[in-house]
Amino acid sequence: MAALWRSYQRLMAQHPWRVQILTAGSLVGVGDVISQQLVERRGLSGHSSRRTLKMMAIGFCFVGPVVGGWYQLLDRLIPGNTKMVALKKMTLDQGGFAPCFLGCFLAIAGALNGLSAEENWAKIRRDYLDALLTNYYLWPAVQIANFYFIPLNHRLAVVQVVAVVWNSYLSWKANQL
Repeated sequence: MAALWRSYQRLMAQHPWRVQILTAGSLVGVGDVISQQLVERRGLSGHSSRRTLKMMAIGFCFVGPVVGGWYQLLDRLIPGNTKMVALKKMTLDQGGFAPCFLGCFLAIAGALNGLSAEENWAKIRRDYLDALLTNYYLWPAVQIANFYFIPLNHRLAVVQVVAVVWNSYLSWKANQL
């Protein structure tokens, strides 16, 4: 396990952006597998590999780049590493970024699931508030710790590890058609 962590650290130092995006996409995929197997109890024969690949694509193409870029921007907007700075970052993250990110995530998932614009909008209206309120049960505390204790180049990975549970929830929510 230690050798795996050292390899990850070395790759992170050499290719931080690529590694962060690959980590995010992979862990969104893990969240979907957990959703299908533990939440929905589909079993291996009922598992939709296509759905897992779609969720991974969202992770690689949307979650990784957008959240990684957001953390870089947030560090430029609010520099520092004090408790007050962490609180300010969390407030901006959860008050501004999270609501927009969640709406976009649900819209992208709906589009990849083949929903028409009208069906997608109806699904977003049905699911958005519940997903946002659920977000607020988990993420403020995680983000304060993330912004206070974790260096910028590891924030996306740390959040995505915690987000395996969140990704399971989002995958379940996004794929309830």
